[in-house]
Amino acid sequence: MRAYDIIKKKRDGLMLNKEEISFMVKGAVSGEVPDYQVSAFLMAIYFKGMTERETLDLTLEIANSGETVDSNLVGGIKADKHSTGGVGDKTSLIISPVIASLGLKVVKMSGRGLGHTGGTVDKLESIKGFNSSLDFNKFISVANKVGLSIVGQSKTLAPADKIFYFLRDVTATVDSIPLIASSIMGKKLTAKDDVIVLDVKCGSGAFMKTLEDATDLANSMVKIGKGANKKISALITDMSEPLGNYVGNALEVYEALEVLKGNVKNDLYYVSRALSSEILYLSGYGDKTACDLAFDDAIKSGKALLKFKEFVKEQGGDLSYILNGDYKAKYSLDITLTGSGYIESINAETVGLACLRLGAGRNKKEDEIDYKAGVILYKKVGDFINEGEKIATIYSSNESLLKDAKQEFLSAVTLSQTKNLVKDKVIKIV
Repeated sequence: MRAYDIIKKKRDGLMLNKEEISFMVKGAVSGEVPDYQVSAFLMAIYFKGMTERETLDLTLEIANSGETVDSNLVGGIKADKHSTGGVGDKTSLIISPVIASLGLKVVKMSGRGLGHTGGTVDKLESIKGFNSSLDFNKFISVANKVGLSIVGQSKTLAPADKIFYFLRDVTATVDSIPLIASSIMGKKLTAKDDVIVLDVKCGSGAFMKTLEDATDLANSMVKIGKGANKKISALITDMSEPLGNYVGNALEVYEALEVLKGNVKNDLYYVSRALSSEILYLSGYGDKTACDLAFDDAIKSGKALLKFKEFVKEQGGDLSYILNGDYKAKYSLDITLTGSGYIESINAETVGLACLRLGAGRNKKEDEIDYKAGVILYKKVGDFINEGEKIATIYSSNESLLKDAKQEFLSAVTLSQTKNLVKDKVIKIV
């Protein structure tokens, strides 16, 4: 078998068999297939696509290209939520302790933020002392003891995906549904979860800008999950404006804590509720109404907050400074608008880029993060704002970054003299 023949076959639009896909994935990891041929293989997929069967085979090969979590090491039903990424998306910090407090197990490997989107690991590492690099035995131990453990993605898990992702990034082959779906699901399947709920973001701050593309991706990933015998569904949720009112790592931990305390019932609360309810439903907890009520009770009773504190403590974190209000960077700047009216849009991607200017994110993986940088929004889409009234405050540890970030943020906001209908954040379920 030769890589040349496999590349040519896909280039000509023909279906690859399981053995051919396996040859390319294993060859990429071992180095027997050089980068230039792997890149050509990815480009052929980008232009010619893949069938459902090919995409499933590719996903399973990626998932099995390195170590996997032995499902027998963690007792009970294992469940997880995966988001395709957005701005202000801290739902994992709410969903995970909620469902763990209700008896499910969350054994989660999360990523870091890059560009305008945030990452769960970065948010957790904004907590003083939090260790996202537990060794495998400690990771499993915490999951069994607390019901919840979250770490960064290991170098030994799905190594093929890391190779493919790097090559896709530099060869303009990122936006391919089969390659996106196999990348996401390949990593998810390494954890051997019983239940997977996907949060496929749609809108200006999402990778998938249109509902059609988001639906195609959701369908592809759900089919992969079902092909791997998982209980799986996807919620397509709106990411045309930031989720919640806080964007930035420590700021988002603070807002998640406010939700867990029962102090906030905003769009973040209801998206977290919908995702948690879907996980509970697929896990056999009850009908949708019972699952909604279980989420509400976990918040109201304080069980979810206690679970989050227990989880953070077990992984070395100290929440006291965030709980005592020390979660904002030293320098700040209030933002007001010229003119009044109803807020028609707050472009999520542009807000994310403003936070990037403030130091809250990375342009490159090796960039350092200002964990307390970010933005607090006082108004959201549909709200009325008077001229001179604050719409937001931006924060950074570097005062010189505030001015440019303010201009970036202002370009995200549009006003209207008529109030448009505020749409539900959960668009559809696949």
